[in-house]
Amino acid sequence: MLPTPADTRALGAALAGLVRAGDLVVLVGPLGAGKTALTQGLGEALGVREPVTSPTFVISRVHRGGRLPLVHVDAYRLGGVADVDDLDLDASTEESVTVVEWGQGLVERLADEHLEVRLDRRDDDVRTAELVPHGLGWEQRLDGAA
Repeated sequence: MLPTPADTRALGAALAGLVRAGDLVVLVGPLGAGKTALTQGLGEALGVREPVTSPTFVISRVHRGGRLPLVHVDAYRLGGVADVDDLDLDASTEESVTVVEWGQGLVERLADEHLEVRLDRRDDDVRTAELVPHGLGWEQRLDGAA
C-alpha cells in the first residue's frame, strides 16, 4: 500500500538500492498511478541532481551525476517496437538504469532480464505496487531484499 506520493517515492528509493548498471525497469499502470513519483524517488536515491519530471513530451531524458545514469522514458506515444528502435535506447542501457513508463510489450527485449513494477490507484486514491521479476537475477535481488 502506498497511501501518499511520498510512499511511492520511498518505494523508488528502495529500488535504488537494488538496481545495477544495465538494469531495465518497466512501469505499468494507469494514468496517475505513481509511475513518475516512483522514478523521482529512484532518481533522488541514485543522487540525480536535477528534477525528475515526466518525459511525456520529450519521450526520453537522461539524468547524470548520480551513482548511475538514469534514463527515463515515456513510451505512451510510441506506436510500436520500431519507434523504440528509433530511440536507440540500447546504446545507453549497459551503463545506465533505464526506467520506462508505458513500456509493457515494447521494451522488454532491451535487456535479458527486467523488473516490472505494476502500479495501480484505487478509488480511495491509495496506490498499490506489485514487483514482478523477469529473470533469475531480479528474483534473487528481490528475495534478498525481503
